[in-house]
Amino acid sequence: MTADVAETITAQVVRSALAVAAEEASIVVVRSSHSTNIQEGADAAGALLDASGRLVAQSAATTVMHSASLRFGLVSLLEEVPVANMRPGDVYALNDPYRGGIHANDIMVLRPVFADGRVRWFGGTLVHVADMGGTAVGGLGSVATDTYAEGLVLPPVRLYVAGHPNGDVLGIIERNSRTPGKVVGDVQALVAGANVAAQRMEELVERYGADELDRQLDELMEYTEHRFREELRRVPSGTYRGGFTIDSDGVTQGKSFDVATTVTVDDGAIVVDFAGTSAQSDGSINASISQTWSGVVYAVRCYVDPSVPMNEGCFRAIRTVLPRGSLVNPIPPAACGGRVVTVTAATEAILQALSSAVPDHAVAASALIHVYTLTGHRDDGERWLTMGYEFGGIGARAGEDGPDATGAYFLGGRSVIPQIEPLEAQFPFVAERCRIVPDSGGAGRWRGGLGVELALRMTGPAELSVRGDRIGLPPPGAQGGAPGGAGCFAVIRTDGTEELLRPKQQHIPLFAGDVFVMRTSGGGGLGDPTTRDPERVADDVRDGRVSPQAAGSVYGVDLDGSGRASRGSGR
Repeated sequence: MTADVAETITAQVVRSALAVAAEEASIVVVRSSHSTNIQEGADAAGALLDASGRLVAQSAATTVMHSASLRFGLVSLLEEVPVANMRPGDVYALNDPYRGGIHANDIMVLRPVFADGRVRWFGGTLVHVADMGGTAVGGLGSVATDTYAEGLVLPPVRLYVAGHPNGDVLGIIERNSRTPGKVVGDVQALVAGANVAAQRMEELVERYGADELDRQLDELMEYTEHRFREELRRVPSGTYRGGFTIDSDGVTQGKSFDVATTVTVDDGAIVVDFAGTSAQSDGSINASISQTWSGVVYAVRCYVDPSVPMNEGCFRAIRTVLPRGSLVNPIPPAACGGRVVTVTAATEAILQALSSAVPDHAVAASALIHVYTLTGHRDDGERWLTMGYEFGGIGARAGEDGPDATGAYFLGGRSVIPQIEPLEAQFPFVAERCRIVPDSGGAGRWRGGLGVELALRMTGPAELSVRGDRIGLPPPGAQGGAPGGAGCFAVIRTDGTEELLRPKQQHIPLFAGDVFVMRTSGGGGLGDPTTRDPERVADDVRDGRVSPQAAGSVYGVDLDGSGRASRGSGR
């Protein structure tokens, strides 16, 4: 075996070991968590970073939103606590959105990894814990007006000191949660995951040595940066513009918000400038810097070979301009719990801009995740709570229909939605139906994905909070395609009356027999609907995605008694 071959094999072994270590950390969080939503949805992040704050590797299930937060959060920690002051067995936690965090309920845990007597790397984990206080349970302060209303905010704090729990900090977290047992259990699960990541790094040090491992990591990041820049060189150089309008912030009624982008691509580098974006909101839709960056990185990666690893090399080729005091870079203490609204609007704006650069990759807008929380008290007085969500349709893209009922952007596929049976077994509701909504996908030559209708019948009293967007302004189509169908939240009371809820609303009382209904929006269509292949329309009708009436009135396709399609007269 030549030296070059041996070096290549070693590099691949190290890269795989890093990926497995991050993945194992996330699995440990899920399996040792106390919250049903984590156990069933497996929405946990694991990552490895180095002592300068660079992202080394992340778990496969980690969203860009989580990995960007761990990256920026570590930088904040290092500004607060120099590595020289850290000791083996120390573990740190934070959730402050203005120090790299996401929002109150997303806690990240970082554990330093020592080699040769000094900190060289960090193991990191992040998950949405059960409850961190605030005006609404489960972190869903959909009409919060500052971070204080969203829950307990943690700057970088020492959670464990030389391997021993810091009882003061854990006590503060416990005292500020409606479900103290679950939240402390979730935090301990995060620590367990970070410990595993650290242990795997220590094993790599024992095998290769710290300096050799650092060299391998540097080469991995350089390799990623090189491939990332080469992929960007496939995008024609130039300046492109895009924008997206947000329904509302849930606080200032009748007011919409704009996210504007100017994207400049030049020789393997990209600049995303958000000048022209609306000023920060009075509501919770603001996105802190780490979250805006997550949307930027995701959108740019959509134009890059997906086999390019996700690590610091991806960040090096991107520069952002984030106007201070805007939706994408708010001034504290602006609320950030609904940041996904602005982050995904930024993603849509960038995709729209780059679609003009690469028309073969054009894409229409997608639906946004619809979120709800339910809470109440059991007969013994104990508080119960659960957070649920559903996805809508993804926008059509050049040459393909949008997928139905799945997570767009970095929100994960349907595998992250908890199974209903474990929820029914623990909480006072039963699911009456969960189905796709016919005709909700935006019409086009390429049809948008369909939304979902979920109906939960309460078997006992509860309090409901909801958050959605792209309802008043459904996901728009592109290149002549129609917008997706609008979603909604509603409650059907026991007397049969239907109460339509606002897209962002808290503290809605429910009673036994009431039915909570959530309909998610469909994705936008791409291209003129009358140019859609009639056989595709006929397939849609047979599959229940398009009604026979819409086939004729929207697509101009007539179906005979046997379901054969023909282009209608006058089309």
